Amino acid sequence: MLQSIDAPIVIIGSGFAAYQLIRAIRRTDASTPIQVFTADEGHDYNKPDLSHVFSKRQLASDLVRSQGSEIANELNFELYANTYVEAIIPQRHSLIAAGREFPYAKLVLATGARAFVPPMLGNAVDKVVTLNSLQEYQAAESDLALAKRVLVIGGGLIGTELSMDLASAGKKVITVDPCMQLMASLLPEYIATQLGKQMQRQGVYLALNNSVNSLNTAADQATIVATLASAEQLEVDMVISAAGLLPNIQLAQQAGISVGRGVLVNDYMETSAKDIFALGDCAEINGKVLAYLQPALLSANALAKTLLGQPTKLSMPAMLVKVKTPHYPIQLAGQAVDGVYRWQMDIDAQGSSVKAFAHNGDLQGFVVAEQHMNNAFSLLKALPRT
Repeated sequence: MLQSIDAPIVIIGSGFAAYQLIRAIRRTDASTPIQVFTADEGHDYNKPDLSHVFSKRQLASDLVRSQGSEIANELNFELYANTYVEAIIPQRHSLIAAGREFPYAKLVLATGARAFVPPMLGNAVDKVVTLNSLQEYQAAESDLALAKRVLVIGGGLIGTELSMDLASAGKKVITVDPCMQLMASLLPEYIATQLGKQMQRQGVYLALNNSVNSLNTAADQATIVATLASAEQLEVDMVISAAGLLPNIQLAQQAGISVGRGVLVNDYMETSAKDIFALGDCAEINGKVLAYLQPALLSANALAKTLLGQPTKLSMPAMLVKVKTPHYPIQLAGQAVDGVYRWQMDIDAQGSSVKAFAHNGDLQGFVVAEQHMNNAFSLLKALPRT
């Protein structure tokens, strides 16, 4: 075993979950050595801000709260920026990066997730843009600023937020999704319909119950022709895929660590390998990948205690999700679509509320829109803790 007695806590990844973990550790321990390996520059930024960069006319540089070197100095850790981790060797408590072997006392996988691009035909498939990171937006920001017609693949949470923001910035937007409604896994039909109507009022063309078959360069070589499953053809300047996220599990898988959709962890965020943990968008907890900020924050706070010798089980309350669609604001929590025995709807001139009840009569989820969002916190308290 390579591990030395003073080997550091090593974190792979520099996103929200990684930096919240370090902050939580540093609140009680200022000196334990920490190393961060990241494939990017390690800048600290708020990833959800990427959903409204267009209406705010922000550049990627505007989103950076701290440069990588600045946050490393602030939180007292060693940053290996632009450094790919090539392999993890659990039996040696080490990893390989930049051709060198580095020991760890504890290893944390915070490798995040990558945007899913559905399979499509055509010679312009390589022009599809994803906006799941600061670097991806930075690479595309100039072209996106000039684009007048944008096709968004995906009508889930992120796709819907992006579509509304692009429309708010004055762009012509086409949103394509295979489901019959927007945000099909999160919103009851009535709320989704009202959201869709608002987006249409903003000029968004909704191609629901549809998909993109092919993307081909137009005759002018400057635009893209999208052919949908319905045979409709649409000419656009840019195509963004916001069709979901795939946890980055490759490193764990190659190291023999158990994976499912994400890296499998228990209630202490432990993987199947000794002294290796996972959190954030790459972790699968009790069969779920929770790609939201609050689960990452709670996981980081619990894991910090565990890493410092105080094993702490992760406990998550019902969590409120704010959908960033300002022209039709929505908040939701729990499960208001699947496994619902009964819905209760309250609709008036101020907005809408939908409560979802389980077979035993317990509230299991809710969605509130517009002025009804004032009821969100009282409803949240009524949901069971998981």
